[in-house]
Amino acid sequence: MTSFATFHDLDNASVFITGGGSGIGAALTEGFLAQGAKVAFVQRSDASAFVSDVSGKYAHDPLFLPCDITDIPALKKTMQSAAQAHGPITRLVNNAANDTRHTVADTTVGDWDACQNVNLRPHFFTAQAAAPMMKAQGYGTIVNFSSISYMMGMAGMAGYVTAKAAITGLTRALARELGPDHIRVNALMPGWVLTQRQMELWATPEDLAAHLDRQCLHEHLAPRDIVDAVLFLSSQASRMMTGQAMVVDGGVAVSG
Repeated sequence: MTSFATFHDLDNASVFITGGGSGIGAALTEGFLAQGAKVAFVQRSDASAFVSDVSGKYAHDPLFLPCDITDIPALKKTMQSAAQAHGPITRLVNNAANDTRHTVADTTVGDWDACQNVNLRPHFFTAQAAAPMMKAQGYGTIVNFSSISYMMGMAGMAGYVTAKAAITGLTRALARELGPDHIRVNALMPGWVLTQRQMELWATPEDLAAHLDRQCLHEHLAPRDIVDAVLFLSSQASRMMTGQAMVVDGGVAVSG
């Protein structure tokens, strides 16, 4: 992991990341570790190979807590375990998501609810669990992963797009309510990041070329490109930023 910037206040910080063992999440976990942070992460699939790969490289090894984030009581329990191991959580990153494609015609009520249970509901309840810890410490940051998909009005995954739009609204509501306790809440809105999953399932040569044409910067995004933006939002370097949506997409969507 190559660091472009050092955020000194992240050294020894207690960080909790959802979906932190693969794709963008794995890059985030390693990015925080490289800053000297103590990182706990949850993931439903086995992340022991990733943990083994990065263990011993940094001052702290990652703490992997297996969990299905749709099980809110279990998710909150892992957050308590993380706090017991690393101290009260002061940096929360809601990264986990599932962007499986689904058509309007074929989506059932169960499919819709399952989509929201992964892509939206955990963002609120992790914040609910972390907020008292952050308040007791006198500060905290929450970064919620949204997406430019709703800004683009993407077809073929209406439930996912809806959840990502809602995350931006949730971020603003949380920022307003938690701000008096010096807790900052921001949204990170990535473009098309070419993780292994994206490359295996949806990244056809034609779609890759078409998307690259939409970007101002004609270079595909990799997980590495998202890390420093999250570190910045999690650091006191952004201490007066809250309720914002930061876009990192190579110049597809325009905000402001």
